[in-house]
Amino acid sequence: MNKKLFALLSVIMIASMALAACGGQKTEVPAATDEPTTAPTDAPTAEPTAPPTAEPTPIPDVPIATYDGTSLSVAECGNGYTGFIKSVVAQDANTVVFTLCKSDPAFLSKIAFSPFSIYPQEWIESTAGDETRTSEGLEHPVGTGPYMVSEWKRGESVTFTANPDYWGEAPAAETLVFRWSSESAARLLELQAGTIDGFDNPGPDDFATIQADSTLQLSLRPALNVFYIGMTNTFAPFDNVKVRQAIAQGIDRQRIVDTFYPVGSEVASHFTPCSIPNACDGDAWYDFDPAAAKALLAEAGFPDGFATKLYFRDVVRGYLPQVSSVAQDIQSQLKENLNIDAEIVVMESGAFIEESGAGRLDGLYLLGWGADYPHITNFLDYHFGQATQQFGAIPAAIYEPIALGATIADPAEAAPVYTEANNAIRELVPMIPIAHGGSAVAYRADVVNPQASPLTSESFFATDPGGRDVFVWMQNAEPISMFCADETDGESLRACEQVTEALYSYEINGTATHPALAESCTPNEDLTVWTCALRQGVTFHDGSTFDAADVVATFNMGLNIGSPFHVGNTNLWEYYDYLWGLMKKPGG
Repeated sequence: MNKKLFALLSVIMIASMALAACGGQKTEVPAATDEPTTAPTDAPTAEPTAPPTAEPTPIPDVPIATYDGTSLSVAECGNGYTGFIKSVVAQDANTVVFTLCKSDPAFLSKIAFSPFSIYPQEWIESTAGDETRTSEGLEHPVGTGPYMVSEWKRGESVTFTANPDYWGEAPAAETLVFRWSSESAARLLELQAGTIDGFDNPGPDDFATIQADSTLQLSLRPALNVFYIGMTNTFAPFDNVKVRQAIAQGIDRQRIVDTFYPVGSEVASHFTPCSIPNACDGDAWYDFDPAAAKALLAEAGFPDGFATKLYFRDVVRGYLPQVSSVAQDIQSQLKENLNIDAEIVVMESGAFIEESGAGRLDGLYLLGWGADYPHITNFLDYHFGQATQQFGAIPAAIYEPIALGATIADPAEAAPVYTEANNAIRELVPMIPIAHGGSAVAYRADVVNPQASPLTSESFFATDPGGRDVFVWMQNAEPISMFCADETDGESLRACEQVTEALYSYEINGTATHPALAESCTPNEDLTVWTCALRQGVTFHDGSTFDAADVVATFNMGLNIGSPFHVGNTNLWEYYDYLWGLMKKPGG
C-alpha cells in the first residue's frame, strides 16, 4: 500500500478500535486528599496494607485526531484536549511543520529524544494489527541509523551490523555486540579479561581499581539523574499526606549516599539535578528528623507504624549503583525510625516498569530517572504532569505551575513558577528524592573516543575499539524491546539509539542538540510553529526512502489513539503522552 492510500485506513475512529489499540490508557482514579493548605482529618481505619478490592471502572478516552497520510491534526487546542501538538503536516516531501498549542522552548531537546525516532510509513502500516509489531518489530526495528539488528539471542546478546547505506559517518566497528550482567563485579572481570571492550556503571568500590590499571580507562558521567522512593496515593495509607511527609523525614538520605554511592554523588535537595536551570528554585527537601517523622505518623493514625511492601528491580543504574544493598538499608531505616515493616519484593524489570508506571504497586518502590534531554520539563513534566499515573492523582497545586513553566523560555521568568511547583512537590510528597548519583563507564585503554553520555545515550558508531572489527559493550540489563516509541527503559533506549534516529540528536558525550534526519527546525517568534527541513537521500534499513510522510506517520502512530496503528509493546506510550500529550479527550 502506498503512502496516499494509508489515509483510508487511518480515518477509522470508531470507539472499539480506539480501545483495542490503547489497552494501557489512563483510567480515572479517586481524588487524593492532597491540598497544600488542608491536612487530612481522618486516619485510615482499614488494614493499611490491603489493596483496593476492585479496580476503578475504566473510562475510555475519546480520539480527536484526523489523519490523511500527509497531515495529522486536532480541530482545536483546549476544550478538553491538553496536548502540546495541534498538527504535524508534510508541507512537501522534504518539509514538515509542527504547530503547537503553546510555546515550547524545549522543542529541539524533546524532538532529539530516541522514542521520537522516525519509522517508515510502510513498516508502520504493515506491522500494526498483526503479530509483527509485537514480535519481529520489537526485536528488529527498521530505522535509518548506523547499525542494524542482525541477531537477538534472548537472555544472551544482541548483535548489530553496520548499515552499508548509512547517510552519515560510517561506524568505526563493523559489528557491535550488546551483552549484560546485573553484577558490576562480573562486568569488571570481563573487562579485565578482555572479553568486552567497555561496560556501564562500575561499582563505587571499583573506581580506584580501574583508574590504577594501565590497561583500562574510566570515563566519568555527570550526575543528571535522581533516585527516589515512590508511592501511589490511591493506596492506603499513602493516601494520607502526613504518612508521606513522615516517611520523607524518617529516611537518612545522607547515610545512603555516603554508604553506597561513588564520588561525584550528592543528596538530592530537589527532584531535578541543580545543574539544570530552574531545577532548585524553591525550598530544599526535608532534613532527616526521626522524632518529627514519628510524631507525624502518630497524627496520621499510625503511632505503632504499619506493614507494607518495598518493591524494586535488581537492575543497576547510575542513580542506583547498589540496588539490593540500598533496599535493605531503607528497609532497616523504615523499621528503626518509623516502625514500618517493609517486606522486600524483587520484580522482573519489565513487569516492574509497567506496574509502577501504571500506578499499580501498593507499597513503596525504588525507582529513578536519568535525563533524556537537559531541561527541567524532562524531570517534572514526565513525573508530575496531570496525566501521570505512577504516583496516583497529581494535585493541581503541582501540575498547574509545571504546565505553565513548560511554556516559558527564559529561566529567570520561569523561576517563580518553578519555585511554586517545587515547593508543592515538597509539601505534598508524591515521592522522596534521595540522591543524584555519580556514575562512570569503563573501557579498555586502547578504545578511542570512549563515551559516557550524561544522558546515557551513547552512540557507539563513533567509538573505535582499538582498531578491532567487533566492539563488545556490556550493560546492566537486557533490553525489554527495541520498539522504543513505546518504551521508557534505559537499556532498551540505548539499544534503539544504535538503530533508529530522530529529527535531531544529542552531541557525543554532551547535551547540546544538532540536526540528524532534519537539516534544521526553525521556530516562529513565539515558538509555537516549528518548520523542519528534512535531510534528503536517506534510506531506511528496508530500502525505503525517508521523507516527510514518514515523520507524520510516526507521530500519528504515537499520538493518535484512534489510529489502528497506535499499537506498541506496553501501549502506555508514556513519552508521547507526557512530553507531547496524546490526541484525545477524557471520556464522559
